[in-house]
Amino acid sequence: MVKEAAAFWNGIAKHYAASPIKDIASYEFTLQRTRSYLRPQDKVLEIGAGTRSTALLLASSVAHITATDLSAEMIKIGQAKATQQGVHNIDFLVDGAMAEAVSGLYDVLLAHNLFHLLDDLPGVLKRANELLKAGGLLISKTPCKPQGLGPASYRLMQVVLPIMQLLGKAPFVAMRSSAELERLMKEQGFQMIESWNSGKDIRRYIVARNTAGKPESNRQSAQGNTGKPQDAPIPPSPHSSP
Repeated sequence: MVKEAAAFWNGIAKHYAASPIKDIASYEFTLQRTRSYLRPQDKVLEIGAGTRSTALLLASSVAHITATDLSAEMIKIGQAKATQQGVHNIDFLVDGAMAEAVSGLYDVLLAHNLFHLLDDLPGVLKRANELLKAGGLLISKTPCKPQGLGPASYRLMQVVLPIMQLLGKAPFVAMRSSAELERLMKEQGFQMIESWNSGKDIRRYIVARNTAGKPESNRQSAQGNTGKPQDAPIPPSPHSSP
């Protein structure tokens, strides 16, 4: 399945890189939350990084980022972007979500719009825990099954996706509820710090801490998160009423 997935993403890499972000306000809001957890000394790993747009925007907030993707074409585009933008603290690796080519320990692991594309999510979460320092953070944003029928775009996807997959025009997708996603994370040794959706967006933003060993006392958001989801000071969503 890995070879098929790599071939699919290689085939659409240029189109993917040229596609505009559909909800820029939500994207920037998520970026703001992620940046609030980062420290200048942090060593960061991003798996399934695509063309590195997010990694490039966060690079100035950390010491170093290792960005991986199973698509060699995505990697090439990311490398070109880094050169054009003069970003020098990012390494690029062709590697799957299991990060087999990666060694060492990281302060933060990023996985945006990835977990619903994996057929072995528990295995990837276990590997993520292994790659993080004690008290390190897993920060992710994942499309999840909505409660009820969900938005029209989701209902349309449910109809169209199987057809597109049969034609080789769509990747493997395994949608889970946000509750199931959180359960899988907890089973692999992660503690929820914050977990929420922005407006009607079905993508769940989660920050979770690796609980192996003694967590670092300062491993929290710069905005003062206490480590409890209900206490996390989430700023107003761009979709919220003033």
